[in-house]
Amino acid sequence: MFFISNAYAQAPTEALGLGGNLTSFLPLVLMFVVMYFLMIRPQQKRAKEQRAMMDALAKGDEVVTAGGMLGRVSKVVDAYVTIEVAAGTEITVQKSSITTLLPKGTLKAL
Repeated sequence: MFFISNAYAQAPTEALGLGGNLTSFLPLVLMFVVMYFLMIRPQQKRAKEQRAMMDALAKGDEVVTAGGMLGRVSKVVDAYVTIEVAAGTEITVQKSSITTLLPKGTLKAL
């Protein structure tokens, strides 16, 4: 008369133990490992390269600022850089606003 079968609770198994707990956390651990290699590690690498570039700035280098201005470095102080953007026109910017170090002779080609 009834078409629905009875549902019974499954008996607990004692075999899960440590292995059962490890398999339940495995997807979470894998997600953090993947995030580290896809997001955190490349960002740290770029930041390290940026710091190395800022430390290596010297007079005569051709650079691009974060605002898109191109110029030649005329003076480097601890946290600031003076850039010559045109003949007789110099601006002072923070070192952290320098985004790219251009190859020598790039400004002449423009």
